[in-house]
Amino acid sequence: MIHISPSVLAADFSDLKSEISNVENAVDWLHLDVMDGVFVPNISIGPAVVSCIRKRTSLFFDVHLMIVHPEKYADAFIDAGADLIDFHVEASDDPRGLLAHIRERGRKCALAVSPDTPVECVFPYLDVLDMVLVMTVYPGFGGQKFMPRMLPKIACLRREIVRRGLSVDIEVDGGISKSNASDVAQYGANVLVAGSSVFRAASPALSAGEIRILAESSYTNAEGIQPS
Repeated sequence: MIHISPSVLAADFSDLKSEISNVENAVDWLHLDVMDGVFVPNISIGPAVVSCIRKRTSLFFDVHLMIVHPEKYADAFIDAGADLIDFHVEASDDPRGLLAHIRERGRKCALAVSPDTPVECVFPYLDVLDMVLVMTVYPGFGGQKFMPRMLPKIACLRREIVRRGLSVDIEVDGGISKSNASDVAQYGANVLVAGSSVFRAASPALSAGEIRILAESSYTNAEGIQPS
């Protein structure tokens, strides 16, 4: 199943209530990027903002921790309303321990991999993951151009998931738009984070719907057989 998860990072923060309302009936999740200025060269939002947004919508909250020592802050974001916690495999000393803790808190868990990180780094954890997030830009800033060289990484991951008979979502984040939604879905991604292409479109809901149609068509046709 395809899920569209627009990144709030691209929304107008002076009117988040209206921004979210504009897409609420057209998307499945909200992607909330958390940056600390250390793991990535930018600073975004914290638990207080997530908690405020939680009061305004019942959408599934996909919280992406681009921070060092994610184990120190996961509970704060869970308490604020996160439904799923993504953290970078590169940023944790004990990924399996943190994944187990997130599950104990009753939330879904995911590992994220940056462009220069081999996707095979997450293979040892696939049995305890709900999702893997493949970054298709370098983390830290919205509005970057999609990296086509990440497509084989998505395919490699999907093949391993299928080979092992697992049910693990693959999320892609970075430069996702109508121009590449079909490609990432064909290669095996089924959760699409779209920031600028949704929130900065003339009609955010229409744009999200068009991205969904393109992805659903390609992913359905793939039937689990991904490009080499």
